[in-house]
Amino acid sequence: MYWTLELASYLEDAPWPATKEELIDYSIRSGAPMEVIENLQELEDDGQPYESIEEIWPDYPTREDFLFNEDEY
Repeated sequence: MYWTLELASYLEDAPWPATKEELIDYSIRSGAPMEVIENLQELEDDGQPYESIEEIWPDYPTREDFLFNEDEY
């Protein structure tokens, strides 16, 4: 399983919190690439919903990770 910013971006508007099956269904309906669906199928499924993309990909960059000052723009 591998994630990139491009692949993870397909899950940004997912209906969080969501179970593994709900995320797979959302990805199929939204036209996400097959790599996203394959990555989701490889997730462990303990029946608990995922609260955000960070639970799936802990290294997902947040707004704080980018080095710029929004007040300047």
